[in-house]
Amino acid sequence: MSLDANILIPAADGYLLGATIYGAHENGRSASVVIVNCATGVKASYYSRYARFLASHGHIAITYDYRGIGASRHASLRKFKASKFDWGSKDFDGVLQWAVRKFPSAKIAVVGHSIGGAVPGFSASNSRIDRMLTVGAQFAYWKDYALRARYSMFFKWHVFMPLVTLLLGYFPGRRLGWLEDLPAGVAYEWAFRKATLGETPPGQVDLPGAGRGATEPTRYFPALRCPMLAYSITDDPYGTPAAVLRLLAYYTGCDRSHVVVRPAELHLSEIGHFAFFHERFRDTLWRETLAWLDDGRSPRAATHHFAAAR
Repeated sequence: MSLDANILIPAADGYLLGATIYGAHENGRSASVVIVNCATGVKASYYSRYARFLASHGHIAITYDYRGIGASRHASLRKFKASKFDWGSKDFDGVLQWAVRKFPSAKIAVVGHSIGGAVPGFSASNSRIDRMLTVGAQFAYWKDYALRARYSMFFKWHVFMPLVTLLLGYFPGRRLGWLEDLPAGVAYEWAFRKATLGETPPGQVDLPGAGRGATEPTRYFPALRCPMLAYSITDDPYGTPAAVLRLLAYYTGCDRSHVVVRPAELHLSEIGHFAFFHERFRDTLWRETLAWLDDGRSPRAATHHFAAAR
């Protein structure tokens, strides 16, 4: 296998996901595999530079697109059934199972950006994860958005997006220049998200294209029992401390540390929700994540720490 290889990985239900593996050799040996989970509507290729960075430091890194996105979009989205619950219970779960089979002696770590920090909680296999790191991870409850942008974001994602989705049968994010196109179920789940994950199970909004069949969406969260490091960026309008802490509350089986990054400490005016994975942070933020993924060291003092339930 080449150092970077485009592959197909079956989801738990057999759906083929487009993925890329970085740093793997034919013998399949590595001490660590890192699965990178994307944000909503962001293609896996966005994380390629970070994945190569991890591979250059001895990790095997796997990026993949959720169903309906990027290399995992196999057809028109107009009648395509998918939800964020599917992204975790089927897509992430399938990638995790594949990694465990392919690299049986390796430790498995997960880096989750935005919704990518939530989807492992939907996976029945998440007990196989040895370490987890999240960046701006939350599930888009609108009252957690930064106050300065809350109402404009509410209109954009919770009024405009579901109306356009209802009209077209999917959300045309690419055409609008906002993000990738989204399946209807994903768009509705975001638009109508309640304060708790259990109030409205993902994919069960009573609107066309939302999908059916998801039950007990939080049932596997307590099964994840590994150390977690969760990053907040102070100018991130999505991943505010309130939003990050709301998600962390579900991972009761984990020791969880929440750390905060301020752009000014890196001599920047802004970082926001997405720039953490830009290569200009190779020698700063990326090296911090490497310390955590290598041996559980965090160069930052925790703003909050929560012990695992025993």
